Amino acid sequence: MKQSAVTETGPRKPVVEQVARKLQTLSPERLAEVEDFIDFLHHRDEDRQLMRWAMAATEPVLNAVWDNPDDAGYDQL
Repeated sequence: MKQSAVTETGPRKPVVEQVARKLQTLSPERLAEVEDFIDFLHHRDEDRQLMRWAMAATEPVLNAVWDNPDDAGYDQL
């Protein structure tokens, strides 16, 4: 995978402009594929964020279930 020298906090405009120039050379079919891929990336990021939120929300409840005196013996395994 090609690494970009631009970081999340770095300048994005030159990269966006470069990608826009490349997009102008693509056929309508390829543009549709690119758009689908961008949508996929957005959905994947949203799904990952939702998963992190769900894990963080359930952690206190699960800790209360897992950390108990009756199961302390299993902690040594």
